[in-house]
Amino acid sequence: METNKQKLMDINTEIILDLVPNNIIWCDNHITKADRVKQLSQNPCILWFTGLSGSGKSTIANTVESKLYKMGAKTYLLDGDNIRHGLNKDLGFSEKDRTENIRRISEVAKLFVDSGSIVLVAFISPFQRDRELARNLVKEDEFIEIFIDASLEICEQRDPKGLYKKVKERKIKDFTGIDSPYEVPINSEIHLKTNELTIEQASEEVINYLKRFNYLKDLKE
Repeated sequence: METNKQKLMDINTEIILDLVPNNIIWCDNHITKADRVKQLSQNPCILWFTGLSGSGKSTIANTVESKLYKMGAKTYLLDGDNIRHGLNKDLGFSEKDRTENIRRISEVAKLFVDSGSIVLVAFISPFQRDRELARNLVKEDEFIEIFIDASLEICEQRDPKGLYKKVKERKIKDFTGIDSPYEVPINSEIHLKTNELTIEQASEEVINYLKRFNYLKDLKE
């Protein structure tokens, strides 16, 4: 006689089979990306801020978003620490988990671009291949890599979160720039040296890039 446990196992197997990729079909929305872009009067893109911890990614990204908001742009900022409180709270800091961390946020950023938004992503994102994965999810001109360039020494001096101190005390392992590599961007669209620029100057460089290449269209300051 078939037991209740076996019945449940058979039901679960059927459910799993129903969820295989061959049974997942893309659903086209009635409102298209082109419709949303037309309505918002801006060209959507990903502003991808990458750099060491303490380099100034989040600070500059927040300042840029504030400027865009005042101009009437539709934006959203995805910050690495914030995302690890929710969507990616199940991930650690191994190389595999860091890659998955970027894969997930890349897919989220892609959805924001499809919504017509300018999405700002502030993640260390240490590996070149992972940043390329994010770039390849959208059109060529929809990904703007922004290298927040600060030396390890400067970042250690700033240490806004006290992380470098914890590394020295051996309370944190696999820390980017020390015992885990950071691969410097090769051809970033924007290169900001934060030991030479103020936050205001750095954020203005990003805004000027968006103006120069017509991402902001009819938006005005």
